[in-house]
Amino acid sequence: MTMTAAQLAADPLWFAWRFDEAADAFQFRRLSREDHARATFLTEEYLGAAPVETAPLGAIAVPQQAPIHFIFHSAFCLSSLLARAFEVPGTAIGLKEPMLFNDLAGWQLRGATGPQLGRAMDASLALLARPFGPGEAVIVKPSNIANALIAGSLQLRPQARALLLHAPLRVYLGSITRKGLDGRLWVRDLLIKQLRQGLHDFGFGPDEYLAQSDLQVAAMGWLAQHRLFARLAQRLGDRVRTLDSDLITARPAEVMTALAGHFGVTLDVPSVIAGPAFTRHSKHGTAFDATARAAEQASEAAHADEIGKVAIWAEKVAEANDIPLALPNPLIR
Repeated sequence: MTMTAAQLAADPLWFAWRFDEAADAFQFRRLSREDHARATFLTEEYLGAAPVETAPLGAIAVPQQAPIHFIFHSAFCLSSLLARAFEVPGTAIGLKEPMLFNDLAGWQLRGATGPQLGRAMDASLALLARPFGPGEAVIVKPSNIANALIAGSLQLRPQARALLLHAPLRVYLGSITRKGLDGRLWVRDLLIKQLRQGLHDFGFGPDEYLAQSDLQVAAMGWLAQHRLFARLAQRLGDRVRTLDSDLITARPAEVMTALAGHFGVTLDVPSVIAGPAFTRHSKHGTAFDATARAAEQASEAAHADEIGKVAIWAEKVAEANDIPLALPNPLIR
């Protein structure tokens, strides 16, 4: 099958899968609403391989766009749960980590100019905002590697609102320990990318970063994102709200009521909380609730000494760099 650019742009079932900077073109893959619902993330790992159609960026003209809003996050903080909570046909759809954002973030690291990146971002946001049904909003949850694109995304879509979501520092560090070697390698890879994005003006040199333990590196990545979130919240005011992920399980009805209001979406909150987003693990599909999350965190006991010492050290780094641990513009108080 060969589709025209107009046909691809007009049909939200042809999902904007990837952006190819070398070809200056988008790849589209056909995904049903059920495909979106069942995928942990919108990646080949979770959806498998499939044929794609291609259209040049310059030929993309999207005939209809829905309201689009964002859940930006600093990882391991129930962001997938919140995106799944907006998978409500007739109301909204949640897009979980579309690869377009990763492609654009990677291109930025490889030296894309501002005009190049802005042109591709604008077309990407238009494609992601195609409504799946009449009156529906689109809630996009990018990967946290795309956090350097937050300001640009919100500038390009002045009506969009965002949630800036984080886990408390000790909870974040505990999540890294639970992931073993994969988690410790991941935080070092994140540090490399953040350094190239200019997010680490903390006064540490390359040798000092190399001398830090894995959890210290994890804490530095958390601090870089936390400072970015604080600056965005201060600058953008009511357009962004911040949230500590522990409140999602402690006060779910308040969180979802406030978040739906922030995004201008009408939700049946009790139904959403009783549904799979809040009762099944976003990645494993197993039963999940506040008790299960507490048990998950209890498994970190073997690393408690390391977590505690690194957290105290990181809090001192935050104090020295005027990084507020409690972010401004909280979603709920």
